[in-house]
Amino acid sequence: IHDSIRDLRQVHLGCLVKVSGVVTRRTAVFPMLKMVKFDCPKCGAELGPYAQQASNSEVRPTDCHDCHSKGPFVLNVEQTVYRNYQKVTVQESPGTVPAGRLPRHKEVVLLGDLIDVARPGEEVEVTGVYMNNFDSIQKAGFPVFSTVIEANHVHKRSEEFSLHSLTDEETKEIRRLAADPHVTQHVFDSIAPSVFGHQEIKRAVALSLFGAQSKDVNNKHRIRGDINVLLLGDPGTAKSQFLKYIEKTAHRAVYATGQGASAVGLTASVHRDQVTREWTLEGGALVLADRGVCLIDEFDKMNDQDRTSIHEAMEQQSISISKAGIVTSLQARCAVIAAANPINGRYEPTLSFADNVELSEPILSRFDVTCILRDTANVVMDETLAGFVIDSHKRSHPDNVKAMQAGAPAADVATDARRTAALSASGRPVIEQALLRKFIVYARHHCKPVLQDVDTDKLVKFYTELRRESAKSGGIVVAVRHLESLIRLAEATARTQLRSHVRNDDIDLAISVMLRSFINSQKHTIAQAMERKFARYLNLRRDVDELLVFILNRLFNEHLEGQRNTRLQQGIPEEDIESIDIEVPVTQFEDKAREHNCYELGDFYTSHAFAAHGYQRENDQIFRVKQ
Repeated sequence: IHDSIRDLRQVHLGCLVKVSGVVTRRTAVFPMLKMVKFDCPKCGAELGPYAQQASNSEVRPTDCHDCHSKGPFVLNVEQTVYRNYQKVTVQESPGTVPAGRLPRHKEVVLLGDLIDVARPGEEVEVTGVYMNNFDSIQKAGFPVFSTVIEANHVHKRSEEFSLHSLTDEETKEIRRLAADPHVTQHVFDSIAPSVFGHQEIKRAVALSLFGAQSKDVNNKHRIRGDINVLLLGDPGTAKSQFLKYIEKTAHRAVYATGQGASAVGLTASVHRDQVTREWTLEGGALVLADRGVCLIDEFDKMNDQDRTSIHEAMEQQSISISKAGIVTSLQARCAVIAAANPINGRYEPTLSFADNVELSEPILSRFDVTCILRDTANVVMDETLAGFVIDSHKRSHPDNVKAMQAGAPAADVATDARRTAALSASGRPVIEQALLRKFIVYARHHCKPVLQDVDTDKLVKFYTELRRESAKSGGIVVAVRHLESLIRLAEATARTQLRSHVRNDDIDLAISVMLRSFINSQKHTIAQAMERKFARYLNLRRDVDELLVFILNRLFNEHLEGQRNTRLQQGIPEEDIESIDIEVPVTQFEDKAREHNCYELGDFYTSHAFAAHGYQRENDQIFRVKQ
């Protein structure tokens, strides 16, 4: 039985309850009376022991059982037993708060060995007795009491806890989904299906949600595995829509806006406790998003001082506090996905990246991927987008939703299935969002990709060339952090297929994401020159297509030669042999492609090279159309 903090009522008083939330505040540890004894100063009798409850007022004897004296009595320090006492504040988890409501919080009393079991920012599950405190909230008038939870057990929750809710059928479904060789592109298409286009942004968001493997070298040097993404672009390009989608999809997400967040609201603040008058720490948005995602909208509207405060959290993933005599460090192991607008409202491609953005170099270098969203006029794209939006409004109407739930007619179902398939770039139906969330959590916990047996020379050469170009152009400044970003992007790509190792095609995808992010930040004239210069990295798809066409031609020739020999042995005339229809099984072709390190073939079947050579695919067979 699990209760929500906001659902605790008077019927729960004195009962054992189980609540969960995020620790936002923690007091110091104080000694508390457990068993108290008193001495009678008149006859020397020893009174007690008296058990002291955590939430009740102090217990004192009324009279001496020997001489019947009324006191005062002296505390026997030697015989009195103390125990540790600490109070923490548990707030509802960010993802469980109903829309438009403020998160509720409840004070939890920790006794004995339960002290210091959780720090601010950690998600806990508390089992304890719901009790009322005899300190009245109102000083006079009707007696209204405050309530606390006297903890009996505290369990720290993490991503692993959410795996316990996965059934065997769901695990099999996740494994079956990961066995699809085109699952990476399928995942990219399933990100934010209500947003049309923006394939590069969906790719960056998906890789950030899956994340990479963090490295901790002998507990001395930690390399982050979270991927930070900056969405920069014109108004009306669905930046906030992407952030809201991530908030609902990520296992743990905290949403903040640039104007509504201050430095202490993002990092941590120091408060004076009302009861003990001690200074206590209260975690901010980055601390609450530990092991999750922190979303910051209107990133450009923040003050420079507030923006500087998250430098340490974005790279070292910790927040150092030195206030009011408290010197400590809090964990902030989260990915930061921020959305910002250019200086003049719209991105001007004739200006350099530095002239378009009012962000400092230190903060920009901490983002692994920078996505530029431009609202350009295109007749074909605008017509398709308008049709997509109109269909989305029709499909989301309450009457249509009720009709679908009640069972729509067959024609409507077919139309809806066709529209759903059109949501993805590949024409395949998108993955259900509930399954996608579980797939992300499962991959983050079970997959720890290793970078080995890959073409490291390609990484080194690409990094040196990109760094040389960044020094000459006015785009994003490439630093050593971007080399680590390439590795993180490659590991995240491997996680989308539940693989424990990184392949060369993962490196190619990471390079294309990084290079496209870099080229889009350049001036229009410089960007065209860079596309020609880095064409061998951007045209990796074309090189792969040529290789796959060569493999397919060879397979068809082998099948044709085998059929010809068989027919000649059977005595069939030569002119009849030329009319043979040759079909190649898809499995045989994909096995041959894997021998040449080609794994993702979904784009090849829809490519121009596949159709230009007269090939078509039907179900599990590939055949060649005769000219």
